[in-house]
Amino acid sequence: MDTLVKNVLKGGEFLIKDSQPEDIFIPLEMNEEQQMVRQMVSDYVKEIGNQGKKLDKQVELLQKAGELGLLGSHIPEEYGGMQMDTNTNTLICEELGYIGGGFTTTFAAHTGIGMLPILYFGTEAQKQKYLPPLVTGELQACYCLTEPSSGSDALAAKTRADLTEEGQHYILNGQKMWISNAGFADVFIVFAQVDGDKFTGFIVEKDTEGLTLGAEEDKMGIKGSSTRQVFFENAKVPAENVLGDIGKGHLIAFNILNVGRFKLGALAIGGSKNAVTTSVKYANERHQFKQPISNFGAIQYKIAEQSIRTFALESATYRISDLLQDKKAALAAEGKSYSDALLLSAEEYAVECALLKVYGSETAGYVVDEMVQIHGGNGFSEEYPAAQAYRDTRINRIYEGTNEINRMLMVSMLLKSAMKGKLDLVGPAWAVQKELASMPNFEQLSGAYAEEKKAIKEYKKLVLMVAGAAVKQQMDGNLNLKEEQEILLNIADMMIDLFNVESIQLRVEKMSQLDTKVEQEVYDAILKTYMSDTNARIQKNAIDALASFADGDLLKAMLMGVKRFTKYAPVNVKATRRLIAKKIIEANEYCL
Repeated sequence: MDTLVKNVLKGGEFLIKDSQPEDIFIPLEMNEEQQMVRQMVSDYVKEIGNQGKKLDKQVELLQKAGELGLLGSHIPEEYGGMQMDTNTNTLICEELGYIGGGFTTTFAAHTGIGMLPILYFGTEAQKQKYLPPLVTGELQACYCLTEPSSGSDALAAKTRADLTEEGQHYILNGQKMWISNAGFADVFIVFAQVDGDKFTGFIVEKDTEGLTLGAEEDKMGIKGSSTRQVFFENAKVPAENVLGDIGKGHLIAFNILNVGRFKLGALAIGGSKNAVTTSVKYANERHQFKQPISNFGAIQYKIAEQSIRTFALESATYRISDLLQDKKAALAAEGKSYSDALLLSAEEYAVECALLKVYGSETAGYVVDEMVQIHGGNGFSEEYPAAQAYRDTRINRIYEGTNEINRMLMVSMLLKSAMKGKLDLVGPAWAVQKELASMPNFEQLSGAYAEEKKAIKEYKKLVLMVAGAAVKQQMDGNLNLKEEQEILLNIADMMIDLFNVESIQLRVEKMSQLDTKVEQEVYDAILKTYMSDTNARIQKNAIDALASFADGDLLKAMLMGVKRFTKYAPVNVKATRRLIAKKIIEANEYCL
């Protein structure tokens, strides 16, 4: 297999091209160095225990992470970092996700949206001044974008920056809110409107006169993280602290969010695995009717579904991680700097990063919600871990762009890529329309996972059919997709299911090819169960979307297409889920 050349997809290309198992990276392929890094981070997580949930421990924990090199694993060596590959950085996030509480937010805000704007857009002097102490944890960073009147519409920010007469400073006036790490940050990445209309980034130091903080927010969850408002009243910032170009702050804000969304998905893996383990341990210990509740089918369903979704998230995450790594390596080979390669690779896979943010946050939310349910009344008690995990996890669907915004971004970014000629969606969409007018293909299937591969190809056609029909209606003047958000959400959910189910199929097939002692029937059961559920969900989303803009003969023809493209055979999901649950219950932990 080593002799095969990888087929590296462009951003969004998963919708129109097939991948092979050799094209992806799976956790079983971690090398010795990566396993050592995983063990180091795991030991760190165990060492800090519940300290991650305490607000007064956040700086200390960041500094400890700095000593281990975890704050600079994505930073070039010339600025004190370790410059690890993307897959290694992904597993670091996964392991840190086990901490929960507030520290994952603290860590992500510092290493991602706090440090990367300087790495990506800073001058050499700015990088030399700020990155080394941020890597060690001597300094802490935060990111100031959201305002009371501008959340999802970030460019509507009202914070203003005006150049002084001597041209040496900018005077900042305004207010930021929901700023993670604000209570202890030394470096503030701030966005303001120069002259009232040029959205621009600035590096602002904490001792800047005129910079003040509000009180710590009394939040529903992640109480261990610092969240405050930040006020600027005639704050005098040196002109050399402008970050990037005047009026180009949107490039910083939106590109940084791509990385933040990916990191959130990766962190959600660890949180989800931890919640599954907590759930099954309780289910094995809790006895009712003279037996552990893990013996009951209703509980086994929950444990299996928690595990399936977590496995899907992990499969999708490392597939995207490897795409980012391959793109970064290709850009570096073309002569791009490390920081430019990092930035451009995340920009290339902006659709996939948004997809992962949505699915990661919703998987963690589902798994934790079921953890509460498995605990029963004890799940509602603060004496057990479920209650806090439930509160802490809820924020994931809101920050880094709400899931609704990210779903719509997925579709709009995909369509923009097609309009710019970066992605050929028209050709494949037209081919689907021609196929619908022809006789069905009754070819015989053969080879490993042939049924699943065929179904996945059909799902791609279905997404193209629905999205293409919606775009056609817009071009004909019958529809304005910007005002039809429900349709965009339907299409986005179809894309999420498609990417996930293909990621699982590729991973499971690759596992079957590797020389390992995995219980393949368990992983086959995961694939078949997720395929069965995907078939139902993708069918419903397609019908809901089509029925909202088509009628008469057009709708009838489209519905025939839906039926044609969703023919995966029924699965005994009761049996497959019981098989999956049995493995988890016997191991007394998440062990997939």
